[in-house]
Amino acid sequence: MAAGARRSLFVTSEMSDFIKAGGLGEVAAALPRALRRRHDVRVLIPGYSPVLERALGAEIVGRIEAHAGLPACELALIHQPDGLPVYVLLNAALFAREGSPYVSGDGVEWDDNALRFATLSHAAAQIAAGQAGLDWTPELLHLNDWPCALAAGYLRWAGTPVPSLLTIHNLAYQGLFPHAMADALGVPEAARDALDFYGRLSFLQAGIVHADQVNTVSISYARQITGPEQGCGLDTLLARRAAAGRLSGIINGIDASYDPRTDAHLQVPFSVNQWQGKNINAQHVRRTFHLPQSRGPLFAVVSRLVHQKGLDLVVDVAPQIAAAGGQIVFVGQGERPIEASVRALCTRYPAHVAAMIGFEEATARQVYAGSDFLLMPSRFEPCGLSQMYAQRFGSLPIAHATGGLIDTVDDGVTGFLFAEPSADALRRCVGRAFRTWRQPTLLSAMRRAAMLTPSGWDLAGERYADLYARTARAPQADATRLRAVG
Repeated sequence: MAAGARRSLFVTSEMSDFIKAGGLGEVAAALPRALRRRHDVRVLIPGYSPVLERALGAEIVGRIEAHAGLPACELALIHQPDGLPVYVLLNAALFAREGSPYVSGDGVEWDDNALRFATLSHAAAQIAAGQAGLDWTPELLHLNDWPCALAAGYLRWAGTPVPSLLTIHNLAYQGLFPHAMADALGVPEAARDALDFYGRLSFLQAGIVHADQVNTVSISYARQITGPEQGCGLDTLLARRAAAGRLSGIINGIDASYDPRTDAHLQVPFSVNQWQGKNINAQHVRRTFHLPQSRGPLFAVVSRLVHQKGLDLVVDVAPQIAAAGGQIVFVGQGERPIEASVRALCTRYPAHVAAMIGFEEATARQVYAGSDFLLMPSRFEPCGLSQMYAQRFGSLPIAHATGGLIDTVDDGVTGFLFAEPSADALRRCVGRAFRTWRQPTLLSAMRRAAMLTPSGWDLAGERYADLYARTARAPQADATRLRAVG
C-alpha cells in the first residue's frame, strides 16, 4: 500500500470469502484487494452466520448506537489471511440466520430486510462520521447496490462531509419498501420525496440521488440504463446524473485463478499454445455428465436458470443443436419452470443434453474448460462474469449484445453476438458457431484471441482508483435538483 493512501470503506452485503448470492460477492472479494496498493481499503459486512464462524474470538473494536427504529450494533475487526481488514457488523437478531443474505432457505425474502440493510447503511455512515468508536475513519464510502445505498442518504442528512460512490451491480433490484417504514428507518420528513418510487421508498433511488458519484459495472450498461427500456423506472434520474458527469461504467475483472495452465480443478492443463489438454477436459465433462463421446461441439450453460438469463431461448434452440450433432451441458439452478424445461430436454435428448441442477465450483470450471461454446443469451446483463471465465478457458461465448456482453465479447473475434433476445436470433448465431467449428484454423485463432483478452482486476482496480479520486474531488450532490419522477 502506498504511503499516504486514501482511506476507503467498501460496504457490501456479500463477499465470497464468507457468503455469496451473486456476482457482487465475487467483486467484493476481489476489488478491495486490487485497490490495496493505492488505498487503505477496509470492508464492512453484516455478521451473517458464515461470517461469524470466521470471526470467532475477534476483538470488538466499535459500537453503532441505535437510531430511530434501528438497533444498536457492535463492530468486530478481523483480518483475512492476506491482511485485508474486514469490519463485521454484529447483531445476531438481524443477521445470524440460515439462508442467503436476502432470503430464507426456502427462497422467501426476509420480511425485515428494510431494517437489516438500513442498519448496515447507517453503520457505514456512522463509521464515516467518526461516531463508531474506531481508531480509523474513512475518507470515502464505496457503497454497493440497494442494501448499502441508503448510507449516502444518512451521510447527507447528518451533514457528514465524506464523499460516497454508489456502484449499481443490477438496477433491477432496488430495495422497495412501504412508506410507513420511513420513521423507523430515520428518513427525515424533508427527504422522503427524494426516495419516493411510485408510492414506495426506494433504497437504490436514495443512493442515486445522494451519492456524489454513481457507476455501474460496464460502459454499455451505464449508457443503457439512462433509457426507458433498461432504466427500470429510474432512467430519467440516471440520465440527469449522466448529464452532470456523475454516472460512469467500469467493467469488472475476474480472478487470476481462472487460468487453464494452473487451475487445479481441471483434469489436465492447457494453454494457447497447447490445445490437447482442452480435448481431454472435454472428454472428462462428457463422462461426468454421462454423455457419449462425440466429435461435435460441446455447448455450455453456466448460469442461474432464470428468465433474465434467456434460458428459455436455449431450451427452444436445443433441438436444433442436438440435430446438428452438438451437445449441451447445463450447470445452474433457479426458477422451477426453467429447471423443469431443462430436465425435460435431458430426458428427450439423453445423448445430447445433460444438466447439474445446482452449482459446484469445480464442476463449473471443468465445464468452462471442456466446452467449445458458452450460451449466454441474457435479456439484460449489467456486466456478466461467465463470458469472461469461458474466454479464459478458450470457450467462445454466444451472447446477446447487451450491457457488459457488448464490452467483453468482440463479435467474430473472441465470441459471437446477436442483436435481439429471441430464439430465432440465437439460432442464427449458433449456426455461425457451427460454421466456425468446421474451420479449425479460424476456431483456433478465435480461441487464442479470447484467452489472451485482458480481464484481470489490475486494470479494473486502476480505473476504480481514478474514480475514487474523482469522487473525492467532486462537489457534493444536490438532492433537491435530482428528485426522481415517482
